[in-house]
Amino acid sequence: TCHNHFVFLFFFWYPLLSSVYLFASYVGDDKNLPKGHIYLLCSCQVLLAAAVCTKAGKAIVSRQFVEMTRTRIEGLLAAFPKLMNTGKQHTFVETESVRYVYQPMEKLYMVLITTKNSNILEDLETLRLFSRVIPEYCRALEENEISEHCFDLIFAFDEIVALGYRENVNLAQIRTFTEMDSHEEKVFRAVRETQEREAKAEMRRKAKELQQARRDAERQGKKAPGFGGFGSSAVSGGSTAAMITETIIETDKPKVAPAPARPSGPSKALKLGAKGKEVDNFVDKLKSEGETIMSSNLGKRTSEATKVHAPPINMESVHMKIEEKITLTCGRDGGLQNMELHGMIMLRISDDKFGRIRLHVENEDKKGVQLQTHPNVDKKLFTAESLIGLKNPEKSFPVNSDVGVLKWRLQTTEESFIPLTINCWPSESGNGCDVNIEYELQEDHLELNDVIITIPLPSGVGAPVIGEIDGEYRHDSRRNTLEWCLPVIDAKNKSGSLEFSIAGQPNDFFPVQVSFISKRNYCNIQVTKVTQVDGNSPVRFSTETTFLVDKYEIL
Repeated sequence: TCHNHFVFLFFFWYPLLSSVYLFASYVGDDKNLPKGHIYLLCSCQVLLAAAVCTKAGKAIVSRQFVEMTRTRIEGLLAAFPKLMNTGKQHTFVETESVRYVYQPMEKLYMVLITTKNSNILEDLETLRLFSRVIPEYCRALEENEISEHCFDLIFAFDEIVALGYRENVNLAQIRTFTEMDSHEEKVFRAVRETQEREAKAEMRRKAKELQQARRDAERQGKKAPGFGGFGSSAVSGGSTAAMITETIIETDKPKVAPAPARPSGPSKALKLGAKGKEVDNFVDKLKSEGETIMSSNLGKRTSEATKVHAPPINMESVHMKIEEKITLTCGRDGGLQNMELHGMIMLRISDDKFGRIRLHVENEDKKGVQLQTHPNVDKKLFTAESLIGLKNPEKSFPVNSDVGVLKWRLQTTEESFIPLTINCWPSESGNGCDVNIEYELQEDHLELNDVIITIPLPSGVGAPVIGEIDGEYRHDSRRNTLEWCLPVIDAKNKSGSLEFSIAGQPNDFFPVQVSFISKRNYCNIQVTKVTQVDGNSPVRFSTETTFLVDKYEIL
């Protein structure tokens, strides 16, 4: 209060407009200001649209924050390149109605369309944030890459601007908001997985009850309980229990299960092709009356379906699967912390006449693996002659099931046993880090396919600048990783290197993870021959060899 002169100041935050308004009401006898007037002081930033366009003005992605037709925004963007003066360097151009604030990005432009009374300093700050968002979702600043991730960019744009006004967010918050990690969704998935496990357990319990009922009925000499259907005779409880058991096994372990045995008794159930003879007779009558009958393609469908579902490997009646898995941990400064390898030979016989056989194993391993045979396999025969056969030669191997007959294990800390060495050398520079990575194949007999070396990257620093590289690379901005992809590593392609630069510290690029697959096993254990127990005659067989990575890290 001063000489009957009152000044009232009100500050309030209007959330929709994201601006601060200052009202001053002057009441009194001040001669310089009229009485009863209200003065409004405000700072407005109205963003009409944000777009990524080509240098010719073609819109690739555009997000309008106010009501605007497609024709209007396409017209504004088409006029934008014509307004730029090539003789001068500016970050904005203006027309009578709007202002363009832009930033070149290689062959593209990041453009903000604002009103002419917006704050140019705030517009430039918003433009810089938009330009940093795009490399987070796109590996390259190209038209195809922008189009592929257009919805990700639109969602990120909506986090920056709401109703034409800038939100107070940074790059890390935008990434968190767009990921939309939902606690309710996690709870729902956990409940659903629990229900599925309980349902599977209930199915197993019911299957055991049915099998027990069948055994009890067989002991008492009674007919096994059956289950009837619509217009069909009862199917025995034993076959039903077997069908349920096979369904559970197939759900838990996705492998080809044998077809369930058909019931021995007569059945009146619907059979596909049961009316074939009647159809043929009807067709013959039509032909005798002079009618022209078009040949049907039904007969070809069975063979075509067989070709489509044919297995990728030509499996013989005797098939062996040799599988090895490796777990390896190395230090970044060298030294093998732990290496563990597990291998197994799985035997599958699909014809019962080849049940009584012996496998001739050739072991050329010189690393000191520990071998262990199945309890039903004759250990003395294997130790003396490297033959895998049953203790009782009169018995047969199980038919139509995978049986593990031999397994081995190797655990060591000897560096010379590492199949593929990885050296990662990050060194600090003025702009961040220069990273050099190289690989070298130690085991010349191996051929590694689909090799992926995954290097973690710091978050919020954009894409790395690749120098020299053998092979290809992928930058995953969501997971903040760089994947070095090599289709084949063998004796002819034993070594290679990758160089890139990015902002960060040396510790940001560890642990390095490696994955690959190989059709040659590490320990040189193979089945060279299969013979019959009676007569020692040779048997045709097929082999499938796989060498996989369970865990391969450089810490």
